[in-house]
Amino acid sequence: MDFGLVLQTDPPASRVVDLMRRAERNGFTYGWTFDSAVLWQEPFVIYSQILAQTDRLTVGPMVTNPGTRTWEVTASTFATLNDMYGNRTVCGIGRGDSAMRVAGRKPNTLARISEAMKVIRALGRGEETDLGGTPIRLPWVKPGAELPVWMAAYGPKALKMTGEEADGFILQLADLYLTEFMVKAVKDAAVAAGRDPDEVTICVAAPAYVTDDDSPEALAHAREQCRWFGGMVGNHVADLVSRYGEHSAQIPAELTDYIKAREGYDYAHHGRSGNPDTQFVPDEIVDRFCLIGPVEAHIEKLNALRALGVDQFAVYDMHDAQEATIDAYGSKVIPAVNA
Repeated sequence: MDFGLVLQTDPPASRVVDLMRRAERNGFTYGWTFDSAVLWQEPFVIYSQILAQTDRLTVGPMVTNPGTRTWEVTASTFATLNDMYGNRTVCGIGRGDSAMRVAGRKPNTLARISEAMKVIRALGRGEETDLGGTPIRLPWVKPGAELPVWMAAYGPKALKMTGEEADGFILQLADLYLTEFMVKAVKDAAVAAGRDPDEVTICVAAPAYVTDDDSPEALAHAREQCRWFGGMVGNHVADLVSRYGEHSAQIPAELTDYIKAREGYDYAHHGRSGNPDTQFVPDEIVDRFCLIGPVEAHIEKLNALRALGVDQFAVYDMHDAQEATIDAYGSKVIPAVNA
């Protein structure tokens, strides 16, 4: 199983780079960041520094979107990084929840994401593609260039499209039941489209907090540090409920029931521990969606995720134990899982 580290690009950028270097030293192979131009610093500038100061780490956004960046510029940026540092980037893409809404726009449609994925992937490989009726290519891209495009998804149409078109699937939660349900939907769609389902890389991303023991006090603190994640996922879930209704056969109740007490969301606290808009998230959801507890609990859940077909676990490291989590994974969790 691969392991990734997910960070926000809060200033100073040097700290983001330092944490990514620490992650590589501890056996992580992917470095991800949020991409929301108003809320955080520009990630692609920081990727260049991460790539320059690491040897093997593959970097990319979790996730960018086709609305705040023009597609040819996105592809050119990735292709430039790959030309400078080897094929060490991955394009995670989605609807643009925070990036679009903070800028006063609606998240992108699936049709727009589909079109953008094709254009960005082709241009990143040096291939010619159609951009709004104009045939274009990046003539300076060298043979052998690669740019995998992984799609973030929850809803039935997005899961289907991921299986049909994306190189990878990003699932932002670590609940075992929902992971099994959604991975199956993606792989079934891949098979129906005539693809080899094993060609779709499965990445589960969620907060991880390693405690010294499983005492009530230790677990309670860890839950408070990770409760923000249920609120972030709740934004996407609320969109699904508005589209499909509160009780839909297409959306598992295990994903939707917990947001009934949700009252709103302020993006000023997006993705941060202590987010006051996420107190509605019950402990049960934190435990299901995240990895919390002593090392043994992490190893057990990661082995269960791998058995469900998960190829990578990406650690959301937004809490008060960033270095400790990276080090615990490097010294104990990753070696045990990949023994």
